Amino acid sequence: MNKKFLIGSGILLLLATGFLAGYLLSGDRMQKGMSMTAADNEHGHSEEETRYTCGMHPFVIQDEPGNCPICGMELTPLKSTGDKVATPASGERKIKYWAAPMDPTYIRDEPGKSPMGMDLIPVYEDEVAQGTTVTIDPVTIQNMGVRTATVTRRDIARTISTVGLVGYDETRQYSVNSKIMGWVERLYINETGQKVKKGEPLLEIYSPELVSAQEEYLLALAGYERTSGSSVTALADSSKRLLDASKRRLQLWDISSRAIERLEKTRQVQKNMTLYAPYSGIITMKMVNEGELVKSGMELFKIADLSTIWVYADIYENELPWVEVGQEAKIRLPFAGGKTLSAKISYIYPYVEPKTRTVKARLELANPGFELKPDMYVNVRIKGSEVRDVLTVPVEAVINSGEKKIVFAALGDGRFEPRQIKVGMQDEEGSMQIVQGVLEGERVVTSAQFLFDSESRLREAIQKMRQPESEPEDHAEQDMEDPSATTLQEEELEDLFK
Repeated sequence: MNKKFLIGSGILLLLATGFLAGYLLSGDRMQKGMSMTAADNEHGHSEEETRYTCGMHPFVIQDEPGNCPICGMELTPLKSTGDKVATPASGERKIKYWAAPMDPTYIRDEPGKSPMGMDLIPVYEDEVAQGTTVTIDPVTIQNMGVRTATVTRRDIARTISTVGLVGYDETRQYSVNSKIMGWVERLYINETGQKVKKGEPLLEIYSPELVSAQEEYLLALAGYERTSGSSVTALADSSKRLLDASKRRLQLWDISSRAIERLEKTRQVQKNMTLYAPYSGIITMKMVNEGELVKSGMELFKIADLSTIWVYADIYENELPWVEVGQEAKIRLPFAGGKTLSAKISYIYPYVEPKTRTVKARLELANPGFELKPDMYVNVRIKGSEVRDVLTVPVEAVINSGEKKIVFAALGDGRFEPRQIKVGMQDEEGSMQIVQGVLEGERVVTSAQFLFDSESRLREAIQKMRQPESEPEDHAEQDMEDPSATTLQEEELEDLFK
C-alpha cells in the first residue's frame, strides 16, 4: 500500500510540474505576441491615419473618434475602400461651400453663422454628399439628353390675369324710410332703376299722428303770440319752450323747414307729408306701393350712386405675394370691344372665400357714363410687384417630393449632387426663386433629373445598409444575425441598379 501510494504521489507531482512549465512558456509567448501586435498597429497607424465619419451626416469627417457635432451619434471609421474619401495627391483640400449644421439648405460661399447662431461647417469638394452623388459617363449623359442651366441672380416679376365682378360702391348706398306710421297716398317714384336727384319728392304719406302734431304746433304758436308781450316773464318763457318743442317734433319726423314755414303762414294743417330724396342716384329697390300702410322705421327705397363703382378681382393664394395695395391694374371690358380702363387696388380683404378659395382685391374707378353695371364680369390684369436681385433657376429643375424640394447640381466630370433647397416666388416666364440651397454660378440639371433622383435614393439606401468593419461588443443581437445578409442585399441592389 505504501509503495503504491508513493508511486501515485510521484506521478501527480510530475504532472503538476509539467503544467506549471507549460503555463509559464505560453504566457511568455503571449506577452511577446501582444508586444509585436501593438508595434505593428503603431507602425500601421503611422503609415495610414484612420479617419472617422457620421452615418447620418457623411460630410462630417474627423481625424479622431468621438461623437457627431450635429446629431451626437458615435463616429465610425472610414473604410479603406468605398467609404474612404480620396484625398488629392498634392495641395490642400478645396472647400466647396459652408453649410449650417442643423439646416442642409443653408449654404454659403464663405464662413459665418447660421440663422440659429451656429458656426457653419466646411464641406470639401471630395466630401460632397458621399453615397448619394451620381456619376454618369459622358456617353450616357448625351444619350439621356441631360441639360443644365446656370443659377443666376436677376429681377423677377409677374402679371396676374384674373376675372373681376363689378359691384356697388358700398359708401354710396342709401336707404330711405319713414319715421311715422301712415298710408301712402301718392308715389312720385314708382319704378326700380329710375334716376333721382337730391331733394326730389319720392312719396306722400297720410298720418293721423302728423295731423295732431301740426295742430299742437299751431296751438303752441298762438299761445306764444298771446304771451310774448306779457309782463309775466315766466309765462312768456314757458310758451316759448312749448313752441320750440312742437317745432322740434316736426323736424324729427323729417318735416322740411319749408313745410313748417308754410304751416306758420297759412295756419292750415296739411293732411299728407312729402318725403324727399336725401341723395342722388338710382333706385335699386322699391318696397312700397300706393295705398299701403307703412310703419315707422320701415325701409321704403334703396338708392345707389353709380358714378363710382367697385371691381372685385379674385386672387389665388399662391398669387398673394405679388399683390399689394396701390398697384396699377388694367380692366378690360369684353362686352365693349376690348376697351381697357385703368384702376388701382384700394383694398385686399383679409379672408379667403370658402367656395372659390380666393382672396378678393378691390379696385375703385369712376363710372361717369354708367358703362359698368353691377354684377358684370370683366377681365383684370394686375402688374405684380417686382422682386429684385434674387437667385433663380428654371422651374423644371426643381423636384417637388411633397415634403422637400430638390435640385441636382452638376459638379463636373459626370458627377451630380442632390441638393435640398428652399424656394420663393415663381414668375410667369418659368423662373423659380431659390432662397437657400445653391450658390450663384452653379449649374443645375433641368432634364432627366428624375432618373438621377432614383439612382441617388438607391445609393443612399445601399450606404445605409453597410456596416462598420468592427461591430460593437455590446450589440449581441447583431452578432447573432447572419453576417452575409447585408452583403447579399447590397449586392442585389447594386446588380439591380446596373
